[in-house]
Amino acid sequence: MDSKNIDALLNQFHSLVDVNRTSLLISLFAIAFNPTAWNIVARNEYRNRTITRIFGGNARYGTYFLAVLIFSFGILRDSLYHRAVLEQPQQPILPKEYAIIVPAILFFFGQLFVITSTWALGITGTFLGDYFGILMDHRVEGFPFNVLRDPMYVGSTMCFAATALWYERPAGLFITLYVYIVYIIALRFEGPFTDMIYSERAEKAKKAQ
Repeated sequence: MDSKNIDALLNQFHSLVDVNRTSLLISLFAIAFNPTAWNIVARNEYRNRTITRIFGGNARYGTYFLAVLIFSFGILRDSLYHRAVLEQPQQPILPKEYAIIVPAILFFFGQLFVITSTWALGITGTFLGDYFGILMDHRVEGFPFNVLRDPMYVGSTMCFAATALWYERPAGLFITLYVYIVYIIALRFEGPFTDMIYSERAEKAKKAQ
């Protein structure tokens, strides 16, 4: 690819994504901050029981406290994304006949995956209770976990994409790709550590027998 083609692609990108908007940078920061911060906090809790000690040794109260923080920061992240999207250049993405139905369906199923996975896991299962020592008795295998391995992350990504399509902001799709990458990285840290927690429990139970 020669320099003219590269320049043309860059010009096309800048016509669709206004990188000079502060709201875009803040949104990108918030998206990366949330999973990074909660992974750090949860690992510290597993090793040092910092939040549990704050609540007098009650791990369940500590989990509920972290749940409120995660939920609140999630709402803030979504609000910042919404603002960032609306400040970006608008351009039709889908054919007119699909411009409403596709994002609506995408958002519906995205929310369905998020809500049903939260219901299946419960508060402590959803909001990192296993790092507080509140472990589930068995792996959840019903819907939506029988359809997707990580339905909450997939559903959230679908909602980001649906918002971009609904408001016809190509920059929103760029942010959605960024969300997907952030989630993939977070899962590479979160998944193995969670597996280690349950492996340690199984090992202790084996030794006790």
